[in-house]
Amino acid sequence: QVQLVESGGGSVQAGESLRLSCEASGRASSIHAMGWFRQTPRNQRELVALMTKDDTSTYGDSVKGRFHITRDDANTLSLQMNDLQPEDTAQYYCAARRQFASDIEFWGKGTLVTVSS
Repeated sequence: QVQLVESGGGSVQAGESLRLSCEASGRASSIHAMGWFRQTPRNQRELVALMTKDDTSTYGDSVKGRFHITRDDANTLSLQMNDLQPEDTAQYYCAARRQFASDIEFWGKGTLVTVSS
């Protein structure tokens, strides 16, 4: 199994930045794709950013150009979130899947990001 632990998050004003990190442990070498989803106060879960093992990145439309996912080491990714807006307020979850999985298999416990105007 894979365990995912998020760090970072918090409360900021609109226009400010935050950085999230996610560290994988357990059978982390089996991970093919890893990144973040978020769940808004209206309970919609959406893709934020995902990075595959070959460092190919995919972003949700609402964060393109503002958020950037990077690999810190083999088991740790970071998400730099710039120009945060109130609509970015959500619970952010680290997520991962193995190579032949069709959907996310592993989830972190989540970290809250709150952006006030």
